[in-house]
Amino acid sequence: MNFTAPDPTPSDGSCRAVLYQINVRQYAASGTLAAVQADLPRLKALGVDILWLMPLQPIGVLNRKGSLGSYYSIRDYTAVNPEFGTLADAKALVAAAQGLGFKVILDWVANHTAWDHAWATSHKDWYQLNAQGVIYPVTFNAGQPNEEHWDDVVALDYRSEGLRAAMIDAMRFWVADVGVDGFRCDVASLVPVDFWVRARRELEAVKPLFMLAESDAAVLHTSGAFDVTYDWTLPDEVFKKIGRGEAGAPLLKAWLGRQPGAHPAQACRMRFTSNHDYNSWHGTDTELYGDARQALAVLTFTLPGMPLIYNGQEAGLSRRLAFFEKDLIDWRDAPQAAFYRRLIALKHRHPALAAPPHGGTLTLLPAAPEVVAFERRRGADVVRVAVNLSAQPQVWEGHALPAWGWEIA
Repeated sequence: MNFTAPDPTPSDGSCRAVLYQINVRQYAASGTLAAVQADLPRLKALGVDILWLMPLQPIGVLNRKGSLGSYYSIRDYTAVNPEFGTLADAKALVAAAQGLGFKVILDWVANHTAWDHAWATSHKDWYQLNAQGVIYPVTFNAGQPNEEHWDDVVALDYRSEGLRAAMIDAMRFWVADVGVDGFRCDVASLVPVDFWVRARRELEAVKPLFMLAESDAAVLHTSGAFDVTYDWTLPDEVFKKIGRGEAGAPLLKAWLGRQPGAHPAQACRMRFTSNHDYNSWHGTDTELYGDARQALAVLTFTLPGMPLIYNGQEAGLSRRLAFFEKDLIDWRDAPQAAFYRRLIALKHRHPALAAPPHGGTLTLLPAAPEVVAFERRRGADVVRVAVNLSAQPQVWEGHALPAWGWEIA
């Protein structure tokens, strides 16, 4: 299992960047921003580039889920959850991170608020109302057998110009006053695209931003609103089936043959094996992928796109973290840290592995049925990758690949 030797040269801009998601509540025993700030040197040594902070704002009390509630039930867009610290702590964390060369993005929840957000009283017209003119829970598939409710949050109505202006003002506060470098935008496709276009245009009057959408809608690229979007198809349609033993390399090769699908050829997609939703609701890496978990992580770093590490993956996060309660990550001795450091160094070293539109295109190479092999080339820089997606040893170009092993040259 070979990696190209690490290179100390840092990534240039965001084209070879690695995202790192921080769940502040579960990150340390104190669950504070100060604890995250104290850990920045470790994250710098790990090599990640962009720190994604889950929402920092106060959480709604009315109809709260669990004892601590959901990060995504926002009660005040321009304040900090006292559980995490103060506004001064948030500013200090952002400044310290940027001083070490990180970019910091904040998870932004524009689609809905908590029931007890002040707007629900002062601006009822900014919310979606039922036939009786009453604010109601976020609802999907209304009237259908699979009707779903998010009972702790209520949906905003973007037909209101007042709402649009107020939401952009709140985002501007975090850019101008706190100093964040952009946003990861929750359920971005549930908010009108023209809002995101306007928000980015107005906010970039303050400074350039990095924008990540929790959405796979191609229009979020073609509109220019976002730099990166989620790609759920790779983990959902390929990785999970491989982890369950239902499929192997042929499925991944077929998936690669369908890319980029409806998306622009140069669209940058986020690659991941875990995040807060996957870990809490779908399963741990071991539950989802079994012995394939490292091989699949290698693919997230070498296929076109921008890779994500969810906090704790470098510690071999072995359980589903509770979403609405305190549930501290067991950091142990971070047994997977060296593995991720090598992958990050590989990504940083090779221009061919940069995210679209900067990196090399992917060309599949001949390989045994259970081996996926490909080349990425940009100018003189060439990276060749072969991953054995089976529990039996394989051979690729004379190199022995153990079960779930890989070769990178």
